[in-house]
Order: sequence, then C-alpha cells, then structure tokens
Amino acid sequence: MVRAVTPTRHPKAKGPSPGSLPAVLPEPAFHDPKHHITIYQGDCLEILEKIPEGCVDLIFADPPYFLSNDGITCHAGRMVSVNKGQWDRSPGPDRMHDFNRAWLAACQRVLQPNGSIWVSGTAHVIHSVGFAMQQLGFKLLNDITWVKPNPPPNLSCRYFTHATETLIWAAKNKKSRHTFHYRLMKETNGGKQMKSVWPFYPPSAGEKRFGKHPTQKPVALLERILLASSNPQDLVLDPFMGSGTTAVAAIRASRFIVGIEAVSQWNSLSLSRIVAELVFVQISVDLCGASVDRSSGHKLQERVSTPLQLVQQERKFYFVGTNQREVIYSIAAESLDDAWRKFHSTAHAGKEVLFVIKTETEIYLAQGK
Repeated sequence: MVRAVTPTRHPKAKGPSPGSLPAVLPEPAFHDPKHHITIYQGDCLEILEKIPEGCVDLIFADPPYFLSNDGITCHAGRMVSVNKGQWDRSPGPDRMHDFNRAWLAACQRVLQPNGSIWVSGTAHVIHSVGFAMQQLGFKLLNDITWVKPNPPPNLSCRYFTHATETLIWAAKNKKSRHTFHYRLMKETNGGKQMKSVWPFYPPSAGEKRFGKHPTQKPVALLERILLASSNPQDLVLDPFMGSGTTAVAAIRASRFIVGIEAVSQWNSLSLSRIVAELVFVQISVDLCGASVDRSSGHKLQERVSTPLQLVQQERKFYFVGTNQREVIYSIAAESLDDAWRKFHSTAHAGKEVLFVIKTETEIYLAQGK
C-alpha cells in the first residue's frame, strides 16, 4: 500500500527536506517513501513557494509553449488542430514573459547552491525563458538542440519543417559549481566529446500505452539529462510534470523525484506510468512444476478494507518457443487471434511456438492512510 504523506528525503541527500514544513505543504497526490517519489497536484507557483529553499539538486521543466493558436499540424498522416488546451493558450508576450520569470524565480529559490535547471521549449517560448534566466542571474551553460528524425510534415508549405526543440541548461548563479559527468557522456558518445545536437525519436508507442500527452518527451532524452547533470539519490524536481516522463527516468536512474502537475488527467497518466515502472513481473515457465490450489482465494476488494483505485489493466500474451524454452515474443492484445496476427507480422514469425501464455493484470492503488 502506498500512503499519501508529506515527503521526506533520504538520509544521504543534501539540504533540508520538504517534510520539514508538514503544516504548509499540501497532501501529495502520490507518495512512495521507499523510492522517494512525491507527486503534487496543483499550481506550481503555489507549491514551489512552500518547498524549503535550497533543497533541490536538479530541475527539469517543460512549461507551456503557448502555441495553441487554432492552427493545424499533421499527426499520423492526418490534419489535426495544434490546440492542446486552455493552459497552452498565449496570454500575450508580456504576460507570458511575466509567467516565465515567476516560475523560474521560484525554481531558482529551491535549487541548492550548485544545482542546475533544464528547460525545454520551441521558438514560441524558449527565447522568453532564456531572457528571463539572464534577468534572474542564472549561469547559462548550454543550449541543446533536440533533433527529431521523423518530424510531421509542414502542411502549409510556407515554413521549413519544424524538426527541433531547444533545451537550455543553466546553473543557479554565476558562483555555482554544477554537476556534469563529462566522462560518462563521452563514453556514451563512442569515446568522442558529446555535442549539443541530440537526435532522439519522439516517444514510442510503448511509452504512450497508458495514454497520450500532447507534449510528452521521450524517456531516453530525460535519462541522458539526469545522467549527465545529477548523481544517484539527488533530488530532481519537475514543476510541469505532464505525463510523468521525468519520474520514469528518475526511477531508472536511481534519482529521487518531486513532481507538480495542475491537471488531474495528466496526474492520473503519470500515476499509471510510475506504478507500472515500479512493478516488475517475471514469468517463469516450468512444465513440471507442482500445481497450486487457488480455489480459496477471495476477491481483492473483499480482502482489503482500504478504498482502491484501478491504475492499470492489461491483457498480455507471451509466446514461448519450442527450441528456445523461453518467452520469444510478448504483446498486449485484446484477444489471442489479435496476438497471433501481430506475432506473424514480426521477425519472430518463422520460429516454432510451443504454447502461448495469457495474463490479465490489474494493479490497484490503495488510497487510505
């Protein structure tokens, strides 16, 4: 059971704990003390002002781009609207810059002296972010160009195809001695210095299996950022959590995470992804195993008095090979026929299958204290 309590930090972590202000910080929407994951739902400015000063090691922020202007774009070969929601509507350049300066100042306050921040954006917002950083005294370190190898085509044919986003990396101030794992990045890059142009494909279908967020970032991009500019057990903050990609990357990289998201729909999506990342199920195929009597089992809701929330439901098929006595292919599908069709369209189609295992998984989050 995961209890919603005020977050605390690992004993090895630097700086004060958000838990030092239990009467001020709101109750988290999700808190896992074992893995040091805390998610708040609400306005990031209101929550950031209640987090103690100087307790965060690294911040990744993907703020609104303010590009919902009733235009069109291409998605999956179809013409679709670029509008993402009222939160992405531009309030005008002056108010947009005031907003960017406000949340950046709030983030700067909670950063520890040697902490750093990454901000992602397109041309609609990133220039305002960079100028606000200069006004606030951040130390600009790099501007990274994220290149998308397969961008959607430009339907109007009046512009170059939009194939990049910019990430600005900055330290808290001019005195900061920021973390940078140069050798690791060089090794990752095949023994050569890593450049500021990073090609990453957009999130795969697997990363969107619990739902789609309009500005979702690929996990691989966040993993590189965390590995390059933070240490294991560092506290990472994401003030615009969205679909929870930063949390997924933090779990994989053994970092602690605090996320803030205003929209309940995206918090639910984050929760599904986080729980799925924490739950590891290993299937063992034993043809001679002893039978197990499960007839005395009761329904989960009858055995647990705590109110439960269904956060993941999945039907999956595992194909076990005749020669390779192991799972050679797995797929989430609605039926066995559907799974077979998908199997025959893969490179595994020529392999002999001994049998197929179907699993139906439901993961519940206990809501009680």
